[in-house]
Amino acid sequence: MQRWPHFEDGVTNDIAILIGIFTGLTIVAYNICLKYTEDLFWSNSEITSSYFVILIPAIGGLLVGIIVFLSGDMRRCNVPEVIEGTALHGGRIRIRDAFREVGLSIISIATGGSVGKEAPGILAGSGIGSMFAKALKAPDHRYRTLIGCGAAGGIAAAFNAPLAGVVFVVEVILGELETRTFIPIVISAVFATLVANLIFEVKPIQISYYGFVDPIGESILYLILGTLCGITSVLLIRTLFIVHDGFSKLPVHSVFKPAIGGLFVGLIGYFYPQIRGIGYDVIADVLVNSFTIQLLLVLLVLKILAFSFTIGSGGAGGSIVPSMFAGAMLGGAYGTIVHSIFPTSTAAAGAYALVGMGATLAGTARAPLTAVLILFEITRDYNIILPLMFACVVSNSISNSLHEESMFTEVLKRRGFTIRRGKEVNIMEAMFVRDNMRTNVHTISDEDTAKDLLDIMQSSRHAGFPVLDGNKKLCGIVTLEDMREKVNYGELDTRISQIATHDVISAYPDETLDVVLKRFAMRDVGRLPVVSRDDDKSLLGIITRSDIVKSYNKEIVTHVQEKEIRK
Repeated sequence: MQRWPHFEDGVTNDIAILIGIFTGLTIVAYNICLKYTEDLFWSNSEITSSYFVILIPAIGGLLVGIIVFLSGDMRRCNVPEVIEGTALHGGRIRIRDAFREVGLSIISIATGGSVGKEAPGILAGSGIGSMFAKALKAPDHRYRTLIGCGAAGGIAAAFNAPLAGVVFVVEVILGELETRTFIPIVISAVFATLVANLIFEVKPIQISYYGFVDPIGESILYLILGTLCGITSVLLIRTLFIVHDGFSKLPVHSVFKPAIGGLFVGLIGYFYPQIRGIGYDVIADVLVNSFTIQLLLVLLVLKILAFSFTIGSGGAGGSIVPSMFAGAMLGGAYGTIVHSIFPTSTAAAGAYALVGMGATLAGTARAPLTAVLILFEITRDYNIILPLMFACVVSNSISNSLHEESMFTEVLKRRGFTIRRGKEVNIMEAMFVRDNMRTNVHTISDEDTAKDLLDIMQSSRHAGFPVLDGNKKLCGIVTLEDMREKVNYGELDTRISQIATHDVISAYPDETLDVVLKRFAMRDVGRLPVVSRDDDKSLLGIITRSDIVKSYNKEIVTHVQEKEIRK
């Protein structure tokens, strides 16, 4: 099993099943531990009805600070680290730190920290996937796939949303979609959800009928809501990092910083207990229109602050549910206003709260498909899908235009990494074709025959060659695929000029690799001849997709080593 090159895809799928099962069991164990820990801190009515409740989040923060300090490693592991690992380190993450963060999140949430539990699910699943990959001595591409399997299983089991788990990994973690990657990730998400459901039956949120009452008029209203959610997403991201920067400069030992943040959360929670913990019950109340406009707006502001103080000070937990919480408050307040103005042509306020949840999540995570699917899967109601999709796309666009980075990639940007679609674009933008192309090119003449082409393919083991005319000028390119499509069995005397593709897509030596890589993707080709800017028939070399990947991986290793040295 350690000789991965001889594995077939079926074995990867089998491993994905195991990852899904173990991830589902881990999420179940996490939920049980979280419940008992919450009972430990909040079951005493005498304590919870006194001023002591202010100190409970601070106690949780102090415990987090002490554990991190005693572990001897102040580095933390969260969703940005999983993204960094898959993009820059061949899928490797710090397994011990990932599981430590899961334990820390139990403490943070159980003591009233204003965070979500989805990030621990992602970390637990990623840690399990990494353990399997490490045990099997998997190469980088398998490592990334198995990490993705675990992350998808974590989201799927945490929200009872397998589709959302899969799409989250594609949108946020890996940044790409390939059949070999997609199938095992789907399998893992399905099995993680099945295991979690077998032990804890998760029921969908019960909601009223939420659909378009007036499709044309409400579309405008949802457009406005999507815009507001995009602005709120940016406010959430920036508030978090303003608070984080403030605590970084605070002249206090790092052990005590989470406790100080917890104290702020405790003060807010004393007056507005709705902001403590995950807040699922509060969201459910908003969906059935239980709150006033004033309370909704107050909770919106206070949730952003409480979340920012929890995470910014060094607490542990996720950002997905807090984003959804803020969106529900915003959408609920907005829906109450518009429904009071247009009572006969708008849905109830809960519809706007539901759409606000998804739209704000789309804006903070830059994952509109994930946001749509999470809301659809936790409600199982298709009626709201059109306004939800519309608002999520609008929010994502507004948020992206106001703040380039997501909640996750902002962390990486501050470390000097700009991750897009699972790759660091800064590096690709600084690498040129001239430095990575092959100048020793195997070519073939347009006067040669199909038999000559087969002989060259067998001796060189290449699957495509530039075609030159009698003046040694580029006139086409011929591939094994061309042979299959244009040469019948036995017709080996067919000239290359009749087989080759003459509409040649080329690259120039002064182009950057990110530009060329996009051309590969758009045209679905595996190699490009490199030609002169002055004469597009003058062949200078050839560059392949594998050349770019190898150069990128080599540069990444150098880049990361240099950053570690500077640290």
